[in-house]
Amino acid sequence: MHAFYMGLPRPERSVMSPATNILRMHHKSMAVETLDLPVRGMTCANCARSVERKLSSTPGVTKATVDLQGARASVEYDTALVKPDVLANAVRQLGYEVPA
Repeated sequence: MHAFYMGLPRPERSVMSPATNILRMHHKSMAVETLDLPVRGMTCANCARSVERKLSSTPGVTKATVDLQGARASVEYDTALVKPDVLANAVRQLGYEVPA
């Protein structure tokens, strides 16, 4: 036993910090929805990767996948943090068309 712990109870390793508790509570209360976006104008795998990266980096998005052949993006997102029009506009910023 180290001298630091002499006479003091050892801290438990299973005790979570307050930040960890908040993080876990946040994930339990998230309202996650999936949005299926049609994306026009993608011609190659790099296009699809660009759209996927842009959507994935949008705050509130938990997962984004793009189907090049189907010309669609599937986005899982927290409804409290991001709205569908923000996701559509993120794709439009890259120069692709997302029909309304």
